[in-house]
Amino acid sequence: MIRSLVAAAFVAATLSQLSFPAAAQQSQDYFIPGQPKPAAPAQRPVQKPAQRPSSPSPVQVAPLGSSAGGPEGAGPEGQEPPPQLNVQLPPPPELPPLPKGEAPPVAVIGVMGVPEVMRASAAAQQVERVIGERRTKLNEDAQKEQAVWRDMQQALANDKAKLTADAIRGRERELQERITNAQRQFRDRNRIIQEAAQYALAQIERTLIAVIRQVAEARGMNLVLHRAQVALNVNQFDITDEVAEQLNKIMPTVIIPPDGVSPSTLAPPAAKAPEKPAAAATPAPAPAPVAAPAPAPATAPAQ
Repeated sequence: MIRSLVAAAFVAATLSQLSFPAAAQQSQDYFIPGQPKPAAPAQRPVQKPAQRPSSPSPVQVAPLGSSAGGPEGAGPEGQEPPPQLNVQLPPPPELPPLPKGEAPPVAVIGVMGVPEVMRASAAAQQVERVIGERRTKLNEDAQKEQAVWRDMQQALANDKAKLTADAIRGRERELQERITNAQRQFRDRNRIIQEAAQYALAQIERTLIAVIRQVAEARGMNLVLHRAQVALNVNQFDITDEVAEQLNKIMPTVIIPPDGVSPSTLAPPAAKAPEKPAAAATPAPAPAPVAAPAPAPATAPAQ
């Protein structure tokens, strides 16, 4: 229950707190002289809904292969949707009684806010700062590269009158190759930054789930709800501050891959071998008992 609590809303709640700058956008204003601009995508014609029978039917059964719940008139492109089958279904089967099961325990409820925990988490603040700096650097580099493209286009336009056709095509090819290579590099850098953020946030999520379980067990709670989904509760139910405090104690920082390094290339950390208990000292063998000397036989008195 606790794991489903966090896993369902962790990514949305976390990314809403990490307000990173937008990634470098591919500009559509740049074009290669002598080449036509890409045409706008053609809009697909909207199909009119198929006519349905006016008379009501007891049950309408969608034919096999059709998507239930889809928009009316939806079907393979260029084909009319098959008509629905109007039939009377057979009676439903009777449900046999089930044996009595064990009742669940009495619910001891707690509430917590994941966004509040992430805002108070020192590790999440580290991720936001580091990933934000990398995204800002990516945007600055993209803007500088776009300025170079504009200068190259302007220089080509100014020199076009005094260049031969082969020279113009060579300059255009050089500009096209530079734009293509730069866009590929920016996409790769943006992908690596996203992977680094996911790698760091996954560490926080894993530890946060364990901390929630630990705090809930310490308070005797067996059901924890999102605070945003609860209309009213008393402060004694709320464990947000305790979870945030414990999370900062357990995980003040996280491991973030270096800039430009994908987490998939990192070697997995070696598992720490359990410490072996010190071998007990072998006691020295006890000395063998020494047999007492046998008494000398008594000598008979001389006659």
